[in-house]
Amino acid sequence: MTLRRFALPILVAIAVGACGSDPPPPPAPTGPTDEELAQARADSIARAEAEAERRAAEERAAREAEEARMAAMEDARETLQAMVFFDLDESALTDQAQAVLRRKVDVLRASPQVQIRIEGHADERGSTEYNLALGNRRAQAVREFLTGFGLPQSRFTIVSYGEEQPLVNQSNESAWSQNRRAEFEITAGANAINPPS
Repeated sequence: MTLRRFALPILVAIAVGACGSDPPPPPAPTGPTDEELAQARADSIARAEAEAERRAAEERAAREAEEARMAAMEDARETLQAMVFFDLDESALTDQAQAVLRRKVDVLRASPQVQIRIEGHADERGSTEYNLALGNRRAQAVREFLTGFGLPQSRFTIVSYGEEQPLVNQSNESAWSQNRRAEFEITAGANAINPPS
């Protein structure tokens, strides 16, 4: 019994001594380091900024393309509406008038839905009947020139106003030269005007 008395405290002392030693070190971290997290954050910000710049560049390019398209459409509309002028008592097209009409042909070919009314005008000299007939001959001459390029005649109507609608309401050579003209009114397809390619 004495042996037991001594053995028990020794065993307890050994057990307590074993428990009192330093604990094992904590396991090494397995996740990203602070530096790696900071780099990942910086990379993410850089990607977001690059994406924002790319989107802004695309939007800018789309806006510029739309502005260019609208400007080209406006130029095409102005080309279709540009007047041509005639010499005194003439319905023959001048070289300058033909150049204006050739530009119209290019726009009309690119815009097959567009239809035009050709309005013939004359200056105030001459009788009303003569000026109405002269305005009609001028409108016909323009239509024949345009259809000579293969454009269907059905796309053009003609009307003569003679001297009734002067562009310049004066009685001098400058005014008369501006009143001897053909004007162009878009009657169909105004929203389908395309610039020539």
